[in-house]
Amino acid sequence: MSVFLDFLSWIFILAGCFFCITAGLGLLRLPDFFSRTHAGGIMDSLGVGMLFFGMALQAPDYLVIIKLLFIYLFVLLTGPAAIHALARAAVHSGDIPLLPSSKDNSEDSPSNS
Repeated sequence: MSVFLDFLSWIFILAGCFFCITAGLGLLRLPDFFSRTHAGGIMDSLGVGMLFFGMALQAPDYLVIIKLLFIYLFVLLTGPAAIHALARAAVHSGDIPLLPSSKDNSEDSPSNS
């Protein structure tokens, strides 16, 4: 059973690392601030959650699992709130999201056919 738990925990840890690295690349490569905040939110909720679940499977006792759970709940509550506050501040400062132009939308729209 220990080998199965080790294998399962490493699957979750590697998946969490994959999502964190992908979100980090998204922070570098996405075109505007609002798309980048979406990538940061993915990293907070999905990547860190998988990492913590993989670490919880490796935990020696329940006290460590409870601590990991509290840390994850803290990250889950504060991460989206911080990202929302940053996006709201960007809107108030005059930054607008990049949207496709109306010409691009009118050509692809089936209602104009």
